[in-house]
Amino acid sequence: MTGVRKGLAKVEVALRWDPSPAGTPANDLDVVAAVYGAADRHGSPVQLVHFGSRSPDGTITLNRDSHTGQGFGFDEVMTLELHRMSPDKVRVVIGVVIQNTGAAAGGGAGGTGGAKTFADVAGTGFRIREGHTDLAQGDFAGLPHATAATVAEFTRDASGAWSFDVRLEGFEADPEEFTRAMGGVR
Repeated sequence: MTGVRKGLAKVEVALRWDPSPAGTPANDLDVVAAVYGAADRHGSPVQLVHFGSRSPDGTITLNRDSHTGQGFGFDEVMTLELHRMSPDKVRVVIGVVIQNTGAAAGGGAGGTGGAKTFADVAGTGFRIREGHTDLAQGDFAGLPHATAATVAEFTRDASGAWSFDVRLEGFEADPEEFTRAMGGVR
């Protein structure tokens, strides 16, 4: 993983994972972007972009959405056009949620009543890049009991420039709980 970088414009967040073994429920991971306004940088997001949605202003789009992890390379891709966001949008937190598509083999490693955890999903990884430059790469091996995780945070400074930092932190929460908690102060 890499650290902070300033002056970002258009960024791509990509997610990969391996399909589940034959005869078991599908592995379905989703990229989520929570956008926060200047009035409440850590409270409720002013926009929440995930599967089946996009930001109303078109600055965040989910370009590729996989429900199984089948494919070549990265299975889910989200584009953030930070340079086009209105000045009142000052923070974007990127997260990953494991959708509960059925009980995991063995009841789930995290003990969350059958919800899959990152330990149950093989081959996970993420990549964040601007153009052809990788800003960060990593996986979720260090979060075996988590059912969701934050991955990155983009923040706008007083000059309007966007900076980036890796924020890999696991959560043991369902998707709805996670979207409420992912941008909180930690």
